Parts: sequence; C-alpha cells; structure tokens
Amino acid sequence: MRMTVLVDDRPGPGLSAEHGFSLWVDAGERHVLFDTGQGGVVEKNARITGVDLATADAIVLSHGHYDHTGGLDSTLSLAPGSVVYCHPAVTRKRYSIGSRGGTVVGMPGPCRDTLDALPVERKRWVVKAITVCSGVGLTGPIPRGTAYEDTGGPFFLDPEGTVPDPIEDDMAMWLETGHGLVVLTGCSHAGLINTIENALREAHAEKLHAVIGGFHLGNADHRRLRMTVEALQAFRPSMVVPCHCSGTDAIDALTSAFGDRVRPGTSGDSFHFS
Repeated sequence: MRMTVLVDDRPGPGLSAEHGFSLWVDAGERHVLFDTGQGGVVEKNARITGVDLATADAIVLSHGHYDHTGGLDSTLSLAPGSVVYCHPAVTRKRYSIGSRGGTVVGMPGPCRDTLDALPVERKRWVVKAITVCSGVGLTGPIPRGTAYEDTGGPFFLDPEGTVPDPIEDDMAMWLETGHGLVVLTGCSHAGLINTIENALREAHAEKLHAVIGGFHLGNADHRRLRMTVEALQAFRPSMVVPCHCSGTDAIDALTSAFGDRVRPGTSGDSFHFS
C-alpha cells in the first residue's frame, strides 16, 4: 500500500503548494483520492509524482471546505469511472467569521454543481462507517467525545456568524496494515483524538500505527495542545505526519513529545505500508 501527498501547504522538491490537502492511496488493485485541494496544483503534482488520476476508483471528500473539494470537478473529468464518497452535508454553504466579516469557505459552486449532476450510481452518501475496498474504510460522522476539542475555528452556517457550523460531515479514512491502523485526516474538525478513537473503534483495531493529515490545531490554546499530545502519546503511534492546517505550534509540541517519529508533511511525500 503506497500513499502520496499531492497537495499540502508546504511544497516538496520540484512541486507546488497551496492551502489545501489531497492524498493519493494506491491499495493494489484499487486507487483512492482522499480530498482534492483547492484545485490549483493537484493535477500538476500528480503528473510530477507519477500518479495517474484517471485510474481513481474512488474520490473521498473528508468535509465540504473549499481547500479540500476545489479540485473535484477537474478530477472527476479525468476519472470518469470514479465514485465519490462524502457526507450529504458536504455541499452546505459555509462561512468563516473574522475581523472583516464572513468569508465563504464552502465547496466552490462549480464543484457543487458537478457533484449534484453526478449520476446516482457514482455517489455514496456516507452517514456511518463503511468499507471502500479491502483494508480501506471511512469513519463517517465522528462523535465528539472529548471536552477540550472543537472544530478549530470560527465556522458558521450564515455570513452573520449567528449559527455555528458543527462540521458534521467531517470524517477520516483508515488503512489496515500489518503494523496497525493508519488514520488519514483531512482537517480533524471533529478533533484529532476523537477521530483516532472513532477510527480504531469502527475498524475493530487495537493498534494505531500512524496518523497522517491535517490536525487543525493552529488556533489551539496551550491547554488543548497539551491534552492532545498527552492523549496521542497513549496510542503510541510509530509515525505522526502533521500536514496542511496542523499549525507550527502543534508541530513543535508533537516533535518535542515524539521526536523523530514526527515527520511534517509536504507535497510529494510518499509512504509505504505492508
């Protein structure tokens, strides 16, 4: 099983970067694209890294933010045989509220239209844990069990900021390996620890081998960072790969706790698991 980071905020040698995330999973006879970034670099980076997007059997959307779904229309056109896996709320209009008011952060209109027009047989609405192919599964919506984790930012369902967005469509993907479970996260809006606990439970796995993806800890205070690191230590992962929205403070805290088991992600990173 081989994975390649196609989109990340930091570029690898000879590759491009953008604020977003996309990961290619080669599971032998099946190929899965996990998120599509904003759409500006996913095709270019795929060509450079030798990934043929046309062979995608499945496209998984971890949640409905623009930086994870913006390349959906172009990747679907390249992979006409692919099936999209996502939560029904993925097309919901969404906003981030800052000092200048509301900013639209939902799925771009053209991508939303493309998904709406997709034949029913090419859509899988994920409302509970399911299997994508042998050894690869999706958590579906993740229960929010910890008291110290939240969505990681000022996210709302209206531009005035009166209706909080729980980002209920947030989900993760897991891979079964001989060394334990590998958990792939888009942004961990459900909370990194909630996500890992749910993936282990739904996969009926006892051991976490690695966690790779966005941890969305850029706005986390010291208490949340400390409690997240302590909880993650209890899982004893062999590899921690913070990407995209994880935040420099979180990367520093994780590196201090896990040493060389932490490998901050970049576009082009490749991982192999048996």
